[in-house]
Amino acid sequence: MSANGEADLPIIIAGAGIGGLTAALFLRDRGHQVVLLDKANVLSEVGAGLQLSPNACAVLDRLGLLQELEPHANAPDNLRIWSGTSGRQLATVRMGSFLKMRHGYPFWQIHRADLQRVLLDKARATPGISIKLACEVMDLTSTPYGNLTCIYQDADMTGNLACKALIGADGVWSRVRRLVPGHENARFSGQVAYRTTVPIDAVPRRWTTDPGLWLHRDSHLVHYPVKGGRHLNIVALAEENWQDERWSTRADREALLHLFRNWPAEIRNLLGSSDEWLKWALCSVKASGPWSHGHVALLGDAAHAMLPYMAQGAAMAIEDAAILARHLPVDVENVPAALRAFEFHRKARVTHVQKVSFDNARTYHYSGALALARDTVLRLSKPTSLATRFDDIYGWTPEQ
Repeated sequence: MSANGEADLPIIIAGAGIGGLTAALFLRDRGHQVVLLDKANVLSEVGAGLQLSPNACAVLDRLGLLQELEPHANAPDNLRIWSGTSGRQLATVRMGSFLKMRHGYPFWQIHRADLQRVLLDKARATPGISIKLACEVMDLTSTPYGNLTCIYQDADMTGNLACKALIGADGVWSRVRRLVPGHENARFSGQVAYRTTVPIDAVPRRWTTDPGLWLHRDSHLVHYPVKGGRHLNIVALAEENWQDERWSTRADREALLHLFRNWPAEIRNLLGSSDEWLKWALCSVKASGPWSHGHVALLGDAAHAMLPYMAQGAAMAIEDAAILARHLPVDVENVPAALRAFEFHRKARVTHVQKVSFDNARTYHYSGALALARDTVLRLSKPTSLATRFDDIYGWTPEQ
């Protein structure tokens, strides 16, 4: 038992998304009781694919989840990079067996809902983890005797739970972040992402194999199979003066086609293959800001939301979860010190990955001479050399 008698109190996690669920599983594995609070009435994820690079798979393997995830995943052999101006292929990036041999784990593309469902099923089947929905964390208070109480609001009343720590895994618009002095709120990047999924048999065969990355002035597009190869995930990103704090908002296909009016006809036809588009404002949270204060810590997007130009947002939350649990053994004596150690352990890596993402955002959207130079470098690069550029990101494991 810890010196202050907290051993039997739970750790409360605000947010039952990918980061929150992964953290709950790792903390329970360390022996903690865990309570997950989520403001949603039903836990569900809507139409978005994500990438599980080898570093993320290394963490999920520690939870024994790779076998359950594999039927839902697509493991591409190559990434093909295209010019959104000329329609020509610029480069091929080796993935698949090359990355698995190099790093020991696969590079998967998966639907967010499938990943969350596997994590949620595991959490619900794990004694010692409880999930309360329609509950939003409001505050964390302490008594003169040092007892902590998490205040939450549900549909009918204000409730409270005694706890030993509060973890904010409640996303880019985190409410828990307000409890960490000095942490800035999310900032709009000036860019918007449109997303959809379509049945794989509804598009030409050329789109159904290797994923594609298309580069154009002030915009780019990615597409790749998800749902075990049964659907194609399409994400079109462009600079646009629009903001919305909701995770997703319905988008107008004609407005999207207008944004991509100067793109090749085959891409416009692909965009026109779906009537169901969602869009969201791309926002970021500076990873260099504070992540912890007393018995409160942030992880994932709440601490360091990043632009999707390195496809590492989910991976960083998954990594955070494993390292947080490492710093919180069940008999932890000093929770605030442990949370500060977690922050110190993670901050340099996440700040680096966030910077790579920002740098990619500029490079992807070059125009004129800069775009010409970029395309020339891509054409002259070997497929394996392009794949090894991010060894420091993909090669990470929880033991490092």
